[in-house]
Amino acid sequence: MKIYNTLTRKKEEFVPMEPGKVKMYVCGPTVYNYIHIGNARPYVVFDTVRRYLEHKGYEVTYVQNFTDVDDKIIKRANEEHSSMQAVSEKYIAEALHDADGLNVKRATVHPRVTQEMPEIIEMIQELIDKGHAYEDNGTVYYDTKSFPEYGKLSKKNLDELIAGASERVEADAAKKNSTDFVLWKPKKEGEPSWPSPWGDGRPGWHIECSVMSKKYLGETIDIHAGGEDLIFPHHENEIAQSEACSGKIFSRYWMHNGFITVDNEKMSKSAGNFFTVREISEKFPYEVIRFFILSGHYRMPLNFSDTLMQASQNGLERIKTAAQSLEHYIANCTTETKADDAEKEAEINGFLTKFEAAMDDDFNTADAITAIYELVKFINVNITEGFSKKAALAAQKMFNELCSVLGILQSEEKEEEDPEKEKIESLIAKRAEAKKAKDFATADAIRDELAAMGITIKDTRQGVQWFRA
Repeated sequence: MKIYNTLTRKKEEFVPMEPGKVKMYVCGPTVYNYIHIGNARPYVVFDTVRRYLEHKGYEVTYVQNFTDVDDKIIKRANEEHSSMQAVSEKYIAEALHDADGLNVKRATVHPRVTQEMPEIIEMIQELIDKGHAYEDNGTVYYDTKSFPEYGKLSKKNLDELIAGASERVEADAAKKNSTDFVLWKPKKEGEPSWPSPWGDGRPGWHIECSVMSKKYLGETIDIHAGGEDLIFPHHENEIAQSEACSGKIFSRYWMHNGFITVDNEKMSKSAGNFFTVREISEKFPYEVIRFFILSGHYRMPLNFSDTLMQASQNGLERIKTAAQSLEHYIANCTTETKADDAEKEAEINGFLTKFEAAMDDDFNTADAITAIYELVKFINVNITEGFSKKAALAAQKMFNELCSVLGILQSEEKEEEDPEKEKIESLIAKRAEAKKAKDFATADAIRDELAAMGITIKDTRQGVQWFRA
């Protein structure tokens, strides 16, 4: 299995620190609003990475945080005449609701910044003690010049950064270098704060993830992931803080997903093309949003549009229809085995080989979906030709396994029984009697009645299959 490592800018064979176990940290959202389609991409992408690692037999400890103290949250609280805690609690619940809709598995741990203050203060103090940080009037800064490898993730040169920053940004007299960043900021009137050795205040953004990763996964982890916008400065600063404290490699592999554009334009509120997952789910089901996100390679830009979403919905419908047809076929098939079963099962296993080859190549979900489409074609052809129940069950098992790795068809796994099932099946039986009596006018009328109820029927060798359109 190869992963493109942002740190080295190349694909590398994935070898975890401990055989059979993976430690993975994914940066979560700042909770002041509903998550948008850009937030949804890392949620879905890295959930799929986790699922595939588990499929390959790894035990994955997956940590994804919530940033629940931030200027944006405080601003929202003031606008709503509420508290920072109330706002963050509300939007954590909303983020989890959307994540559940997208079939994103809950993390092993979902830490929150406000619950980690003692550890944050402890790490800042350690950085001061080791000469990597300094305090000035209640503000603690990280000294970027103290870490010789600063810039190794983003490939930015520190001296050039310092020169560039001095031209662009108004000088902060308290900073030793213009690139130094805040670890602890002093309290402002009307803002939440915590006591510390440097006075009441709250942490800077970057220190939080370093602390939570260390607390729940240890000083060195296998995979750190997030959107490509986090490479600099957030992840660069995390490396500087963590490695300055521990003297060890912080993360062995760094993964970053590409941006989502909207109709080929950068998404922004000012451009009027900013969409939350909740808004999109009113037009397209959550499962379609997930399928759309997985339809492109995670490192490449992904363009969001109604046309592309509709194409994803059509593609997913094709997969769902095959699942329904196969289930119906198995329920009604009377041929238990056939002479070509071994040949069929070898062909079925070939789809797993294609799927895993795609996923082993830096989690190429687009090619993995192609392998599923090929399996769908195989299923449809063999339903028509009439394969054995044994081969059909093998195909169903493989189909479910591959779809589960991608987290698609979740709504098919445990669908509630249709409340009109008895009426529908009674009408289907009456239609069958009418056709047998060659009363085609009645049969057609019943089909129309079912269609008006939103029911599609399909005549097969194994009987009539029905489903809601």
